[in-house]
Amino acid sequence: MTTTLEQTSSGDQASPRGPKPITVGHRSGWTQLGVYVFILVPFAALIAAVPLAWGWGLSWVDVGLAAFFFYFTGHGVTVGYHRYFTHGSFKAKRPLKIFLAIAGSMAVQGPPITWVADHRRHHAFSDREGDPHSPWLFGTGPLAIAKGFWHAHMGWVFDRSLTNKQRFAPDLLADKNIVRVNNLFWLWTILTFTLPALLGGLITWSWWGALTAFFWAGFVRVAILHHVTWSTNSVCHMVGDRPFVSRDKAANVWALAILSFGESWHNLHHADPTCARHGVKKGQIDTSARIIWLFEKFGWVHNVRWPTPQRLAKISAGVE
Repeated sequence: MTTTLEQTSSGDQASPRGPKPITVGHRSGWTQLGVYVFILVPFAALIAAVPLAWGWGLSWVDVGLAAFFFYFTGHGVTVGYHRYFTHGSFKAKRPLKIFLAIAGSMAVQGPPITWVADHRRHHAFSDREGDPHSPWLFGTGPLAIAKGFWHAHMGWVFDRSLTNKQRFAPDLLADKNIVRVNNLFWLWTILTFTLPALLGGLITWSWWGALTAFFWAGFVRVAILHHVTWSTNSVCHMVGDRPFVSRDKAANVWALAILSFGESWHNLHHADPTCARHGVKKGQIDTSARIIWLFEKFGWVHNVRWPTPQRLAKISAGVE
């Protein structure tokens, strides 16, 4: 079972009567510069984190703020960007929809419409030509696999070509609320770094507390979340268990389950993309699914596509 998106051949050109092209244009120079800044600066902070923690100080306030914003923005991506906006695993009331779009934006992984278009394209061409971040596009030799891992993990982020939003995310382009949140991505990016600093300063009542919170709960937290998300693209398409049948190499990697909020049960996800829960077997931790369950209990979401024995049997048997 795969997503319901068009299964078409890749290529940037399309006939007048054929499907819309996969990519349209390229990022502007300023946008590309922003990509480099907000990917490489947090990455540099992550590299500096160990020696700085040893000699510069890491307080419990920094740890607490980093953990809070990690889970807040991370679930904004997994519950909001991924399971709701990309795959429609449930329907949400308008205030929650806007909240999830903002929370996901604060992970600094791109505006919601761009993120969704890229991910729907990934499912439409998973591990085939046209997939924006498959690790298997260069072959199966040692060097090809190394190149593929780099490309799938973070190399693809620097590609200037733009996924066609009209083709892959027309529903979000037609949603005025999401377009507004999308256009204010710059604001959510500023807030995701300044709010930890503000809280750190107020809690410790010091400029030093503001600075350390800015570093740990801002840059380091964003960098760790980047790499956890990218590991789903790279590691979870290279190694792991595959108890369900999908048309690609998506696999379950238990070691990433907690940090990825259940996203690393990736084989089930690619076998049944609209399912609201990815960790469907006993002991498979999936905090994203638990949050959706809570939203449902509060009446904030409905039409949740929970796994059923029938759904699981279908993909276990490989029946389309």
